[in-house]
Amino acid sequence: MAAAQPIVIYPPAGDNGRRVRANDQFLGMAYGVLDIVEFLRLAGLEDVDDDWVRESSLIEWRGGGPEEWGH
Repeated sequence: MAAAQPIVIYPPAGDNGRRVRANDQFLGMAYGVLDIVEFLRLAGLEDVDDDWVRESSLIEWRGGGPEEWGH
C-alpha cells in the first residue's frame, strides 16, 4: 500500500466503532487499535504494531486520538 494519503481514522460511530480509510479505500470498522493494526497489515503495511498506529504521522485521527472509542 502506498502512503500517498494519510490513513484516516474517523470519529466513533453509534456502536463505538471507527471507520478506517487509507488511500481512499475503506479498510473496515475498528473497535480498538489492534483492529487498525490488522487492517493495515492486510493492506500491505507488514511492520506496523500498536505503537506505530498510536504515534505515526501518517495517521489522521478525527474525533479523538487512539484512546477515544466512545465507550
